[in-house]
Amino acid sequence: MKLYALTDSYQRLLESTEDVDSDTYQDTLESIEDAIEDKCENTAKVIKTIEAEAKALKDEEKRLSDRRKALENRARNMKEYLKQNLMAAGMEKIKGPLLTVSIQNNPPTVHVSNEGIIPQEFFIQPNPVLNRKALLNHLNSGSDVEGVEIRQGQSLRIR
Repeated sequence: MKLYALTDSYQRLLESTEDVDSDTYQDTLESIEDAIEDKCENTAKVIKTIEAEAKALKDEEKRLSDRRKALENRARNMKEYLKQNLMAAGMEKIKGPLLTVSIQNNPPTVHVSNEGIIPQEFFIQPNPVLNRKALLNHLNSGSDVEGVEIRQGQSLRIR
């Protein structure tokens, strides 16, 4: 999928995104001798194309994940159907030429009807999580916290 028409140098750069490490990629970018404005524009086009391809892959991952879940549910439902029918027929095992279907006992599990009456020793306490937003608000209000400083980085925006 191509969003923009790119010159040969940038097209080769786009096609090599998966094959090379970041240093080689950066060296290739630096070797393209265009005016800074043209280089910036064309590099931004490559970035937008890569981002569009990454989004398409993410969408495809979701579609495949949804399909996998549907197939897993179908298999689980069919297993339950077979189990119910074997139990209704009073059978525990059927041996065929290729497969054997049997009902077996699962390992014991715990069923809890009321968590409120269970002693605390059986609960796992979560590890504390740093609330960075509250910490930032505290620092912005003029307070200091040892071991913490506010840093502001920069990012590139392409519109």
